[in-house]
Amino acid sequence: MTYLGQRSDTAEFRRRFRWHALFVVLVFGVLVGRMFQLQVVQGADYQEAARENIIRRVTLATTRGVVRDSQGRVLASSRPSYNVYLVPLVRVDRKYRCLAETESWTKLIDYMRLTAEERQRLEKKINDMCVDLFRRFEEQKKERNKKPVHVPQVLVREDVSRDIVATLETHESELKGVEVVSVPVRYYPYGDLSAHMLGYMSEIDGEMLSRLRAFKYIEGDRIGAAGVERGWESYLRGLRGWEKVIVDAHNTRHSGPEAERLLDEPRRLDPVPGRDLRLTVDIELVEAIDKAMRGQIAGSAVVTDVRTGRILALYSKPGFDPNVLSGGMGKQAIRDAIRRLYSDPLLPTLDKTMSGSYPPGSTFKPFSALAGLRAMDDQGRRLIDPQRTTQCRGFITYGKRPFRCTHVHGPVNLRDSITRSCNVYFYQLGDQVGLDALAKVAFDYGFGAKTGLGVNPESSGRIPTMQWYATHFKGQFRGGFTLNAAIGQGATTTSVLQLALAYAALANGGTLYQPQLVRAIETSDGAVVQEFPPRVKRRIDIDPEHHRLLMSGLYGVVNEDEGTAYNERPQGVDVAGKTGTAQTSHRGVHGEDQSKVWYFNRDHAWFAGFSPFHAPEIAFAVLIEHGGVGGKAAAPVAFAAAKEYQRLVASRMVPKNNQNKAPPGPRRKKGAP
Repeated sequence: MTYLGQRSDTAEFRRRFRWHALFVVLVFGVLVGRMFQLQVVQGADYQEAARENIIRRVTLATTRGVVRDSQGRVLASSRPSYNVYLVPLVRVDRKYRCLAETESWTKLIDYMRLTAEERQRLEKKINDMCVDLFRRFEEQKKERNKKPVHVPQVLVREDVSRDIVATLETHESELKGVEVVSVPVRYYPYGDLSAHMLGYMSEIDGEMLSRLRAFKYIEGDRIGAAGVERGWESYLRGLRGWEKVIVDAHNTRHSGPEAERLLDEPRRLDPVPGRDLRLTVDIELVEAIDKAMRGQIAGSAVVTDVRTGRILALYSKPGFDPNVLSGGMGKQAIRDAIRRLYSDPLLPTLDKTMSGSYPPGSTFKPFSALAGLRAMDDQGRRLIDPQRTTQCRGFITYGKRPFRCTHVHGPVNLRDSITRSCNVYFYQLGDQVGLDALAKVAFDYGFGAKTGLGVNPESSGRIPTMQWYATHFKGQFRGGFTLNAAIGQGATTTSVLQLALAYAALANGGTLYQPQLVRAIETSDGAVVQEFPPRVKRRIDIDPEHHRLLMSGLYGVVNEDEGTAYNERPQGVDVAGKTGTAQTSHRGVHGEDQSKVWYFNRDHAWFAGFSPFHAPEIAFAVLIEHGGVGGKAAAPVAFAAAKEYQRLVASRMVPKNNQNKAPPGPRRKKGAP
């Protein structure tokens, strides 16, 4: 026995057994460690990954806010639009076939009433995609690639009619691979009326998306591209929501108690609808301006409340249909509209109320008159005596150049020169006062600076000063530049919005308001979230006697037989204002057909004023591009706006015996616009 216990092969067996036992222990140790890592250390991560395989977060769409006018009429809202899509490959009898070769395609052509051109285009696109997809399927088999081949959808038609949608839904079982998708589309009930003010929507492109993804925009989103839609995008857009759902390996959605049990909290985040906007404009007043402008090719008008700075009407012509640009008629319609709009020499996409800048002509004379009334000499005496007359012979000679007037007015004082629009008087006034004195008054009344309305790009206009000429035309200043500035010509330009606000400040005695277009932010049920009170930009010091003198001159323009707007004066409407006929500097190209450019060589026609004269409530500025004489072309439009405003106020006042009854629409203070 002693001999057997000491055998060398037994010792070798024991040694090998110990190594095998150690190897088994190490392997089990590794397995136990790995199991501990997977189940304890990384268990939560793998559990979450497993949950993600069956739990999907589905995005819930939000609704964009509604835009209403001051009386509650809807100016912009969203409507459902139905787009029809198809997949090029469908499964028939356990085999994939090209949709264009199936009965579903024939029925789809019939149900959607596709034209021959649409059918040919779509069949070619579907067949080409089918060839590509079958090729990729073969490559997948050869390479044993487990990654599925993505089958894209093809858009058949956008915004199909409701009767077609009903037909497709009725025959849904017969139409394999066809899907009807509902998408919201922005809708503007008034079409091109106030299109520049409201703006339109556009689809976010790749470059824009890279900047906006941080603000939770995604592919396919639409964003305000102009007007109120753009300026108030953050209020109108709303926020998406989401909810968790259970899906299987085939991405089929499951519901019921068992599925609900697998969902953790929170299970849903409701979408937040966009806020509604209540504007200060009255669409009926805009409609009246549009009607008065029907005989004109291009122009714009602004009406504002002289007591608050609230904008009552913004109108720019020609316009565009925001329903088309917002995608309501399909992408091809957008491309066609943009190509047409940007090739139009009348610039229909330009908001002529604030983005355009024009020489104001004689509508600038009241501000030149104020500069003259303010001016003092070195001894502190007034440079201008408003009662002193100037002899108008139809022109004056300054240096070697004649500066002409529209008529031979004879002797005129300051008031007469405003009423009868005498250039000669203001030539001499400007020469006495100087360019910088004219500019100072203009700056006080808001010229030469953007108004800050914030809905469309604004032109600041231009009020030339001695420094401006020294910077831009060094050593080239001439005294005649000052003479032109005094009558609103030369380098002087303004926007229609600036001019309306300036006349509002004249009418109310020197208060320049910040213009306001949005009166309140509301919820979808009409509750006011935030209301914006009027804001004063500055108060301008004006001598009461000077103010009365200017108001008297502006009254005479409309109501005296020598006034430049007397022949167009309205009956029953108390209006004062100033006409303007501003020369343009269009230069024809050599060889250009003059029969096609004559329009652009005509003067701009202006009228700016306020109503009623004795207790001003509204101010307005009207521009008729290349309209000729202001008193004939622009004044009638302004008078139509004043008359309509008066009618609307009278129709909305609550009779005393009905004060306890709620009037239709929002309540208004007596006499409020």
